[in-house]
Amino acid sequence: MMLSIKRFFAGLFLLSCIGSTLKAQISPPGLGDANNAFWGAFGVKRQLDSLGKKQALSYIAIGRKSSPDDHNLFSKQAIIVLNHEVYHSFAPHQQYSYAISYRRQPQYESTVPYDKENTEQEFRIYGRYAYTFDLGKKWKLKNTVRQEFRKFFDAGFHQVEEDFQFRTRIKSQLTYNLSPKNNQKLALSAEALFSISHLNEPDPQWSSFGYREMRIAAYYMFTIPNSPFTVDVGYMDDLIRDSRSIHHGGVHYLAADLIWNIPYRKR
Repeated sequence: MMLSIKRFFAGLFLLSCIGSTLKAQISPPGLGDANNAFWGAFGVKRQLDSLGKKQALSYIAIGRKSSPDDHNLFSKQAIIVLNHEVYHSFAPHQQYSYAISYRRQPQYESTVPYDKENTEQEFRIYGRYAYTFDLGKKWKLKNTVRQEFRKFFDAGFHQVEEDFQFRTRIKSQLTYNLSPKNNQKLALSAEALFSISHLNEPDPQWSSFGYREMRIAAYYMFTIPNSPFTVDVGYMDDLIRDSRSIHHGGVHYLAADLIWNIPYRKR
């Protein structure tokens, strides 16, 4: 009983410091300033060992978003993502992972009719560490620190205004086991993003390190009966510092992903 109480207050402490986060298995990226956005992904998760401590998740995803003056979340192509991540649960409650990612993102003019201006490519590598607290039988609190390196190019692999970026992401995810039937869960999350960039224009220089975004989300997760697939459906609000959208409550996302789970097979 005392151990449960200690874990509960430890969870509350971290929640107050970091934010209470929801994170889907495949969480939406930031798609820039808009009113509404859609994010959909298909992933393959493989067990890499017989103990279930090592996993790999590969996925392909697309994003769509509205123009600044409408609310059609499918209006404009926003991003294409290819991502591969390897996870290792190396100790009780502790996990680390590392990943590589490619992203292709159209850029649009800021004035009517908001035509496509150019295309930006991004190559990203990142690593993260997570610690999970058991808060009773049905609640879990997972806190994560993630460090990213992001390198940017235009469509022809020439340099763009932002050369590269170091970004730190701090997350906390509170999950409730709703029902053992179909492994149903509810999750709430918050994620704070901080970054520093090296700029090519107007002159080579570093930006200041600082807070950039807050992403708040809520998800419903379940397993499709008699199948190897899991589904995550949710909502995310992206609060971008100094953006036009933040004056209207942020960018509102509808998000869904489908994961094909492949068990370990000894070769």
